Amino acid sequence: MFRKLLCASLFLLFFASLAEAQQMQVSDPVVPGSGIKVTQVGDDFEDPRWSYVMNGLKASHEQDENQRPPGGRSRNGRWYESAMRGQPDLIRRVPTPAGGLAGSEGALLLRTRLSGIPGEIADAQMQDDLLMGVQSRLGQSVPVSWTPSFTVRVYLPPFAQWENRTGASFGVRGDCRGANPEGEVEPYWPGFFIIFRSETNRQYKQDYAQISFRAQQTGKDLIGPRILEPGWWTFGMTFTPDGRVHYYAHAGTDDLTEQDHLFSSFAYGWECRYFDNMFVNVANREDGQTWSTPWVIDDPAFYVIPPAGQTVANLARRAVNTTVARRTMATKSSTRRLNFGKGFRK
Repeated sequence: MFRKLLCASLFLLFFASLAEAQQMQVSDPVVPGSGIKVTQVGDDFEDPRWSYVMNGLKASHEQDENQRPPGGRSRNGRWYESAMRGQPDLIRRVPTPAGGLAGSEGALLLRTRLSGIPGEIADAQMQDDLLMGVQSRLGQSVPVSWTPSFTVRVYLPPFAQWENRTGASFGVRGDCRGANPEGEVEPYWPGFFIIFRSETNRQYKQDYAQISFRAQQTGKDLIGPRILEPGWWTFGMTFTPDGRVHYYAHAGTDDLTEQDHLFSSFAYGWECRYFDNMFVNVANREDGQTWSTPWVIDDPAFYVIPPAGQTVANLARRAVNTTVARRTMATKSSTRRLNFGKGFRK
């Protein structure tokens, strides 16, 4: 049954991507992780001293235009709080859950409870963000002429441990700038969402998760494959010189391949021009008591394919002194308001 559902989902995704590609001149998709790994960016959480400093109350600029600087940061300088929505309440290095990357001893736990304006209870779905710095580490945005991409492993815990709420729970996204249909270059945020379907909802006979893509050329999210068994998944996105965004994912921790391509899109009808950061969303219903699902990520990495005559050294305009521990074992394989749908805000 699962194979039939997966095949049907992939069939629909293929024709959604094909319909968009036929409308505009496009290049072939590129597997995330292609090219050269940019070591100034990313993390593997192997340093047992890894820690994160919250630096006071979280930001909530999206709700009340209050950023509450200076904002949280990891001590290794590779992660920082979103000024728009604030960081998850729990950001902690933990032992890698079973089945993770070979040789991995550390991963990052993300969980939130008070995900809205500090001191207030929204009694609604809210979310927090954590950004993996790219622009801040390199000193500049990365043009799509460099075919930037990222990969990240995500651990989906047993469904009994999920926040018992049907709706969006986690996001893996790109912080980008693109040309809108009027030709103006503005920020936008394409990516994946993981949505929980709870058996406590009369629509669903059993608990499962489902991937959703943000976004189609129309601006609407596209529902993708179901996930019936929790565990490790690998997600990746590539941003190609034609302005398209390409979405790849599979169960397990092996590197992504051409067979893992799920969807490609001129998200929102925009052409991507620059990649600034990768970030994750953690969502919950903020009632003052309910914690989000405990999400764990590992080994987020960033890659580029240098244009002719360029090297990775040409990207780094800022010297960085912090380093990231390396594993001892080889691994296996001005912002305008937009309509971002019901699953997540922006």
